[in-house]
Amino acid sequence: MTSHNMTWIRYPSKSQPFTYLEDIEAVIAAQNIISRFMHCYIAFFVPTGLIAGICILIVFIKNHLQNKRGSLDLLLLHFTISNIIMIFLSFTVITRPDYLTATHLACSVLSFFFNFGYFNSQYAFILTLHTLLLERFPPVTALCKATQRPILRAGFVLTYTFCLSLAEAVLVGTDSYQLEAHCQLDPLFAWPEYEIVKFTFGFGIPSLLQLLCFTVLWAKKAPAGAPALQQHIRTYLAVYVISVTMFICRLFYNIMVLFRTTLKLQRSIGTTKNELVMNIAEIVLFCESCASLVVILFFHKPCKDEVLKCIQKCRRKTRANNHLEIPEIATPHRRGSQ
Repeated sequence: MTSHNMTWIRYPSKSQPFTYLEDIEAVIAAQNIISRFMHCYIAFFVPTGLIAGICILIVFIKNHLQNKRGSLDLLLLHFTISNIIMIFLSFTVITRPDYLTATHLACSVLSFFFNFGYFNSQYAFILTLHTLLLERFPPVTALCKATQRPILRAGFVLTYTFCLSLAEAVLVGTDSYQLEAHCQLDPLFAWPEYEIVKFTFGFGIPSLLQLLCFTVLWAKKAPAGAPALQQHIRTYLAVYVISVTMFICRLFYNIMVLFRTTLKLQRSIGTTKNELVMNIAEIVLFCESCASLVVILFFHKPCKDEVLKCIQKCRRKTRANNHLEIPEIATPHRRGSQ
């Protein structure tokens, strides 16, 4: 792996002063669009995602204390924590259409935590799909049964994603750590290998594993006594809805990541439109984290049951308050003076 000199690269909107009126208008239009996307995300998606995430944590911790935990719940708890981390890191988009100003070292640290949450949520979800397959097709060998332990599997994912995130931090660049630059969670000044590794291990391999899980689910004949496929999907609807949402959002995001790599290999900074679409793709990725938490809260059975209980309690309290009789206060009669 050879070192790359990436000091030449800049954001199109931050490049040299524009000489043509059309270029200035394009920058202003792009900044207006990205600013609106950012405000919509911060105003609607962030509060919804954080509230859903906190509610999921409360439900899972409550069930854990009452010994009502399952392997799927523990993996979804792992997935939930990863997405909450992603939401907190997404606050870096508040400055858009501008960017954070930080040293290369600080930007690399931010990128490490972002990639850790990104890879962690992806592979935690793969384990969730694998758990559903094992529930429909029970393991036969002792080795397969041993790998069903949630803590062991979560530990493997954490170790694996830590190593991937560390490798990505190295690929951001090992030179000029003291220099200041415009910082994004996927740093613009990262080496081209950064995006290639991220696409391969953060989207390519996980997508193939998801496709393999769905192929086995649809093609393999279930053992006698197993529920019908339609019933199985209805029972675990949250997982399958999240799978579709993650694939669509991360596909768009990773296409833009690869496109940015091609610009780097061509030693081109691209256009203002390219920068705009990359910013939109980043916000769409964060929206996916929020949407996944909402889906778990309203479609995963333990969480959905708790939500219904809360709604029923609120209705009972409302009805009770409406049926309270207000006591009549007798007003004394005034006696006329004789």
